[in-house]
Amino acid sequence: MPLGRAVCLTLTAAERHRLKKMAYGHKTEHRARQRAIVVLLAARGRGNARIAAETWLHVDTVRTWRGRFADGGLPALADRKRSGRPARFTPVQVAEAKALACQLLAETGIPLSRWSCPELAAELNARGIADSISASTVRRWLREDALAGPRTPPSPTSTSSKRSRPSASRASETSCTSTSTKAAQTPTAATFPRVGSPGCSSPGPPTSRASTVTSWPDSPQPAPEMPQLAAHIRTFAQLLVPNPGNADALEP
Repeated sequence: MPLGRAVCLTLTAAERHRLKKMAYGHKTEHRARQRAIVVLLAARGRGNARIAAETWLHVDTVRTWRGRFADGGLPALADRKRSGRPARFTPVQVAEAKALACQLLAETGIPLSRWSCPELAAELNARGIADSISASTVRRWLREDALAGPRTPPSPTSTSSKRSRPSASRASETSCTSTSTKAAQTPTAATFPRVGSPGCSSPGPPTSRASTVTSWPDSPQPAPEMPQLAAHIRTFAQLLVPNPGNADALEP
């Protein structure tokens, strides 16, 4: 199918000044700069294919903006309004929902202490302000004016389960307390009195260390008197040192 002939453009002085400012301005958007350059080159009488080669654009893009400028002038170079789904709720319905959220509950006669988004959505549906509205939509409307209500509180089961679980810090404190109690109950050598102190006497015959250590605090033995100990020492010395009067008896 043969394509139509390129549209000839004729610019006024004001349009040319405005297009040059858009094409060579430092703060101009890239897409606006490309469209202005396309129109300026088209006003010089160049074809669409040559303009596409110079601007690194597709020939269909060049043809589109050339035709839009020919039909609408400078305002046609702006983006058109995007199409989308039409709004389900009118501004009047949104305003009525916000007004109900700001109204006191005592005046409405609803047995609530404060509004929540699910309760507010149910009340809007009951009054016929909206046919079908969700709590998320109401929350979005109120958030726009910083009127968003509280979210649904957590269930009591999750709260009780969190409370029933002991924390790690409490478990560590319990283990440390039991360990310190056991250590305090275990006897050590530092708790026993020293030998020669007023509360302890000298040990008896040599025994094993375990029996000696455990028997000292419970059954201390009485220390021998000093005169008896001196008599034993003299007797032992006489046995070791020979008597000069019995020297003949000791010689072989």
